[in-house]
Amino acid sequence: MLKILIVRLGALGDILHALPVVTAIRAALPDATLGWVVEENWSQLLTAPGFKDAPEMLSPQKPLVNLIHTVNTRRWRRHVFEHETLKEIRGNLSRLREVHYDVAIDFQGNIKSAVSARASGAREIAGFMNPREASARFFYQHKYSRSGEHVIEQNFALASQALQPYLKGQTLKLLAPQLPCDPAAEAWATAEIKRLGLASYAMVTQGAGWGGKQWPPQRFGALARALAAHNLKTLVNTGPGEEHLANKVVESSSGSAIPVQCTIAQLIAMIRRARIFAGGDTGPLHLAAALGVPVVAIFGPTDPARTGPFGTQAVVFRHPESQTTFSHYREPDAGMLKITADEVIAAARHLLGGAHA
Repeated sequence: MLKILIVRLGALGDILHALPVVTAIRAALPDATLGWVVEENWSQLLTAPGFKDAPEMLSPQKPLVNLIHTVNTRRWRRHVFEHETLKEIRGNLSRLREVHYDVAIDFQGNIKSAVSARASGAREIAGFMNPREASARFFYQHKYSRSGEHVIEQNFALASQALQPYLKGQTLKLLAPQLPCDPAAEAWATAEIKRLGLASYAMVTQGAGWGGKQWPPQRFGALARALAAHNLKTLVNTGPGEEHLANKVVESSSGSAIPVQCTIAQLIAMIRRARIFAGGDTGPLHLAAALGVPVVAIFGPTDPARTGPFGTQAVVFRHPESQTTFSHYREPDAGMLKITADEVIAAARHLLGGAHA
């Protein structure tokens, strides 16, 4: 039986950009054993927390991959010489190697992911010819050029080429990603919606990893006020350390926005039920797109042609003054500041079906 290892350690949006491809692999090779190396804190994108069925069993709680190999590279780096850390690393490595993978595909393309692919002991290791960190390519036996503009398209092309010998004449078909459905998170979402008295709601995320990608919170507040005219409350998703940003949205919303903190599994459940989602180039926006929720995307220093919403109804804003850069500067992008609240409100109304939505 064919055994394929996916290597994409993080983060939220990047894993979501790999999921459509893995969904395609699962559909084309239903009997294959699929494994995934992922950081612990993102594993809820692959399996419901606490899922206890047979390790290789697939279900709605774990729909795509049979085996999940979690790592915690941040903690390991902090305590690299401690006995417990070394013991944990050895145990993870042993469990990874005992599967005897046939092929490992590194979608991440840095040294950390390339080492993980090589450490698996897979017979073949595939990656991009021009990975994110150039030296990563020395860990690959098979290197493939990028094809397509969007990251999802590039990942799809990489997998199609790497797995061509195993597809036996089939071609991969790009599919909507499958995400786990966690009964506990769904029950929590139902209770939370009832507690807040929501008949229907929008969701926004003001945080976006680094300051250059963040649209002003007061404009999200204006969006929330406008959506209230359509009987929509706005839930403001907030991650750890971003509470102050959510509070600014709430304060400027005139009571139309409510902050919400949740786990990844709970976030999946809440976004799944939202009427619309608005935000910058950040993981929750890509999660909304993956779930088929209409999105208003507000881009600045990153290129939406490469990382924009994929596979859902979307209106994408990017001002001509914005220049593509991966420098994580703190100040808001000057081009993003020229995208007005009125423009975003009009786009949201359009996606909701007009003024009478």
